[in-house]
Order: sequence, then C-alpha cells, then structure tokens
Amino acid sequence: MERKPFIAGNWKMNMTAASGAKLIDELKPLVKDADCDVALCVPAILIPAMAEAAKGSNIAIGAQNMHWEAKGAFTGEISADMLKEYGVKYVIIGHSERRQYFGETDETVNKRTKAVLAAGMTPIMCIGETLSEREGGITEDVLSRQLEKDLEGVEDVTKVVIAYEPVWAIGTGRTATDEQAQETIAFIRKKIGELFCPKCAEKVIIQYGGSMNAGNCKGLMAQPDIDGGLIGGASLKCDFAKIVNFDK
Repeated sequence: MERKPFIAGNWKMNMTAASGAKLIDELKPLVKDADCDVALCVPAILIPAMAEAAKGSNIAIGAQNMHWEAKGAFTGEISADMLKEYGVKYVIIGHSERRQYFGETDETVNKRTKAVLAAGMTPIMCIGETLSEREGGITEDVLSRQLEKDLEGVEDVTKVVIAYEPVWAIGTGRTATDEQAQETIAFIRKKIGELFCPKCAEKVIIQYGGSMNAGNCKGLMAQPDIDGGLIGGASLKCDFAKIVNFDK
C-alpha cells in the first residue's frame, strides 16, 4: 500500500520569531516541490509568527504538546482551540523528553492523543526504548506496552502518526542502523495490526525519530516500513530541505 512520506521538524526549545521566520523563508523555495508532507513543530509562543511565515507554502505548522482538557486551571498548558486558531495541523505527543523530564506517562499520552484526534488534528505520537531496555533485550516488550496503553480507546488508528524514537539515539549523534530501524518499525506495524487490523496498520504513517539527518536519510527512507522522520537538530537549519528532498 502506498503511504505518502511525512517529514516533520521538531524545533524543541529553540529559535525566536525572527530567526524562525528567516529559516522558513529560506526553506520555502527549497521544499516547494517535495513529494512528501512537510511540517515544522515549533514552540507554542512562536506558532502565530511561524504560521504567518509559512502562509502560502507547503510547510504545515505543528505544536510540541497539547493538554487534553478544553480549558481550565492548567497553568502553562495549551488547549486544542488555541492551536486550531492558528491553523495548527499536527501535535507531537509523548516525546521522550516530555516523558523523561516532565512526568509524561502512557496514561497522559493516551489522553492527549485522543484529545488531538477529537479536535480534528493529527497527533505525532512518540514511542521508544532506552539504551538499557534495548541492551536488556526488551525493546519489543516496551513498545508493545506503549502502543497498547497509548492507543487505548483510539477509534481510527490511521489518523495517528507514530514516531519511533529510540531514546538512546536522540541528541546523542547515535543512530540506529537502517536495518535496526526497519526491523523495529516493522514490529510496530505488526503490533498495530494485532491491536486494530492488518489493513489499518498498512495505512499508518510511522516515522523514524532518532537523529535522522541529511547524511543518513536516504538509507533510512529506503526501508519499506519507514515512512518519514521526526527531525530534531537538523530541522534548525537549511539542511532540513535535504531530508525533505531525500528522494531527489
């Protein structure tokens, strides 16, 4: 089944309105003929300015997190309506940094994922194992648990983008080999097929999110089950366009 590739940048806590708009202006002509979907997930405070900068281009603007409640006494949080007002299309949910530093759990990932879907946006739901879990041979157990809990109650899994991010490869410069990434993502697709249905699993976009860059993107994207990338540091510069144009 043909799945359209999807390359998304995650700026994390980087950029200002001025530097972000400058980068988007530089990227627009470089990615305008891309054969994949393109998004930049930016800090919440930058969303209005980046949405304006990306207007008229094929670059969608995404958010890095969202609360599951529509409104209320949740200081520092962002609601679906706040994001939709600026045309946000994608929301990263459950990034390993949110899990590691900010107490995100499978339960809250599940709540946020369902809230994003209910609001008509697309969650980029992150899962992945730590170095000790991989070395301990329990990668598949960890991923199975995350998928079962994070997708519980989701009615249409084809509306969820899954980002497999081996925690040991994020920001470390280490990357899974093409074969390791393919093997693990193929397992994720198989597990989704068991939880939902095989045909559903064949439609789900699964990104690789472990330090994909301009140098290794072609090999990773050549793998049959890898449908794109969730790009960290490499999305902060024009090299991002080389990843977007991996097939050129």
